Amino acid sequence: MANPIDQKIIDDLIANQINFATSVPCKQLAGVIEILDKTDEIQHVPSNKEDEGMGLCAGAFMGGARPCILMQNTALGVVVNTLATLIQFYQIPLPMLISYRGEVGEAVACQVEMALHTKAILNQLHIPTYHFHQPEQVRELGGILNHAFMSSKPVAVLADATFWRGAA
Repeated sequence: MANPIDQKIIDDLIANQINFATSVPCKQLAGVIEILDKTDEIQHVPSNKEDEGMGLCAGAFMGGARPCILMQNTALGVVVNTLATLIQFYQIPLPMLISYRGEVGEAVACQVEMALHTKAILNQLHIPTYHFHQPEQVRELGGILNHAFMSSKPVAVLADATFWRGAA
């Protein structure tokens, strides 16, 4: 049976007419990705790398779709150029559901370093950022998704280990 938080995320994507998603494998996002693969309303195209995924989202948007990307914060450094010169320059609304690895509760020590830089990078790029610590914060997702498309901007939703652990 699907985790209710994972299903809520998918339901909010559908309610906000998101019909294209890409993802890179991630343990914390695995439940959402599993449901996404079974969801007819959203075309899911897995990516090898996050910058490739952003390119797919840009192409989908330019073709009339409403995209989103599911990724880890550890790859944020790789996508800075793509965010600035493609997504932001062309005013592509891109909700980014980002598993925020490296904070309290993280089991893998090497994930910690990028957590120290994630919010600063997003702030420097002027990307609205929302941090989900508790499962009940998922109630805010629908409004955040709507905001991305209303403002034609990327938005980042960081969901940390305490969020995912509490959602289990």
